[in-house]
Amino acid sequence: MTSTRTPLSQNPSAVVMVRPDYFGVNAETAPDNRFQTTEAAGDRPKAIAEFDAMKAALRSAGVTVMSFRQEREDTPDAVFPNNWFSTHHSGLIVQYPMLAQSRRRERRRDVFEALAKFHEITGIVDLAGNEEHGAYLEGTGAVVFDHQERVAFMARSQRADTGVLAKLCETLDYVPQVFTAVDRAGVPIYHTNVMMSLGEKTALVGFDSVPYPDELLLLRRRIEATDRLLIELDNDQIAAFAGNALEVDGCDGPVLVISRRAWNSLRRDQQADLERVVAVVTPELSTIEKSGGSARCMMAGIHLPLKKSATA
Repeated sequence: MTSTRTPLSQNPSAVVMVRPDYFGVNAETAPDNRFQTTEAAGDRPKAIAEFDAMKAALRSAGVTVMSFRQEREDTPDAVFPNNWFSTHHSGLIVQYPMLAQSRRRERRRDVFEALAKFHEITGIVDLAGNEEHGAYLEGTGAVVFDHQERVAFMARSQRADTGVLAKLCETLDYVPQVFTAVDRAGVPIYHTNVMMSLGEKTALVGFDSVPYPDELLLLRRRIEATDRLLIELDNDQIAAFAGNALEVDGCDGPVLVISRRAWNSLRRDQQADLERVVAVVTPELSTIEKSGGSARCMMAGIHLPLKKSATA
């Protein structure tokens, strides 16, 4: 089941984060994001404090963080930049089509310009035009990439179009694997990355959310064929954002970034297994999580090659 193509590094070498200076819970995204809370009055200072503490914890763990201020007040979800762009080992940057109008306003050129100062960028693949046709693919929220096996996992939802995924996989030379994932009520999970996290050393996967046996079997086989430590998540852990984690490279090895709420939802034996293979950073994100995303959503991973001058 594994790919015969040359594996790529799984973990990002750095992350982009956007400080939530105008944080708010986005009513426009609430209809299909069941992880979202309705009230956030007075939460802006708390969200900013959580962001600043997380950024400091990542840097203390040896993770390179490129931090940007939020530009516009009419972008309440700007703290989740992983949805509108992704970066790739070939030097490509992909810009994605977003369902909500407010989320489309998050796209900004200065992020790409900052990346270009230190990284080789070979081109920008702009998929945003698919918005005109009602076809959306919300970045590494909708798609969980296995760079080592060159597989793009995607759970079906109105934010995850199979046709757009097919175009992306053709461009990147990846294999798509599409499946259904639902919550306890049978409602599609809005983003794949709330039930699945794949790192170099770890895989946190909510198999309980996949209702169709044939799709579950294929997904399980694909994940179990790798050498990753597999942590199987139940529905309570998925609801606590345990799947919304990201393994990143620190100066001393891989670091798993997972919110405190998500970490506390894991059993002690699961925590111990993870701590044996990665360092763990557990930021307190209870305010930011009201917006329906957690630690992974706050980090856009950087996989671009460094410029030769940056490595000299």
